[in-house]
Amino acid sequence: MRLPEEPEQPAQIQIVPMIDVIFAVLTFFIMSSLFLTRSQGLPVNLPGAQSSQSQPSQEWVVTLDAAGNLSLNRQPMSLEALQVEMQKQVTTGQQPLVIINADQAVNHGKVVAVMDRLRTVPGVRLAIATRKP
Repeated sequence: MRLPEEPEQPAQIQIVPMIDVIFAVLTFFIMSSLFLTRSQGLPVNLPGAQSSQSQPSQEWVVTLDAAGNLSLNRQPMSLEALQVEMQKQVTTGQQPLVIINADQAVNHGKVVAVMDRLRTVPGVRLAIATRKP
């Protein structure tokens, strides 16, 4: 007696488990990338030296209040005096970072004038202070 032949099922690729694995791997990489921190270099033990000197970074804060008054590190001064003071700092070998802290009500031209004067002094680095919304 001959058994009836069953029709062969065509070969199928089960894609659902493969998609599950891909999503699991993708989730792993996304979560691990969220916890990564950028390192500045390789960790090394630096040697000590008796004659070493620290290099302090000079930061100067130039403030322009709503009335347009100019001050350097809370000391009122004129634009010309500001330029002279920065010239003195550069001649002592410093490369000062000047942070411009301007009120939003200050005329834009006044801020640009301060930046323009400070740019004439070689070696001065500029930054503008803002606040996060």
